[in-house]
Amino acid sequence: MSGRGRFIVFEGLDCSGSTTQANYLYERLIAEGNRVLLTSQPSSGPVGHLIRLLFSGRVVLPPDRHIRDRQFAYLFAADRFDHLNNPTTGILKHLSDGVDVISTRYALSSLAYNVETDEEEAFVRRLNADFPEPDYLIFLDCPVELSIERVSISRPNRDTYENRAKLTRAASNYRRILQAYDGLLLSVDASLPKEEVAAKVFAFISPGVGGAVDRVLVRQSDVMSD
Repeated sequence: MSGRGRFIVFEGLDCSGSTTQANYLYERLIAEGNRVLLTSQPSSGPVGHLIRLLFSGRVVLPPDRHIRDRQFAYLFAADRFDHLNNPTTGILKHLSDGVDVISTRYALSSLAYNVETDEEEAFVRRLNADFPEPDYLIFLDCPVELSIERVSISRPNRDTYENRAKLTRAASNYRRILQAYDGLLLSVDASLPKEEVAAKVFAFISPGVGGAVDRVLVRQSDVMSD
């Protein structure tokens, strides 16, 4: 049995390529003999299923933006708690068993998408304060216009977050929060060829490459030039 697994998180705007890159990394790690779990948030659990119904419009929340974002923040925190702590399928269980866990989205998404004021940020941070940080955070730097273009092509039925105003706010929040992030962080230009992005990601998390540095510094110009 190896030691604790690595917790690897992909973040970015909608259609930044996080699902594609998570799959690339999963296949590469599996091919090299690693034990790997590929997952996402919202999760496939009961709260995650409710969140997906809300996104699709099958379940309707009040129209007031402040109420909606607050309710989503509560639901994502509840889903995240179960996703982490489920004794059978949870992320922490897999990590303790030596399994690498790759997740598309985590707590940073709540700070990006459910926050417009300092008060709201403090509230979301409190909800997520007890959740562990990822070992590796990979941010796919996708400008708002590219995100909108990709969404319009790939998703004829958009969810409640896939609009210009929400994506612009999320991009601004990502930019600001990542400037102060002090964990292992890689920011990659999401407009690069996907194979090139995948190579940068694998180099970042490979032993002796990503693990040999204290931090991958993200210059202000590297993060979200929308």
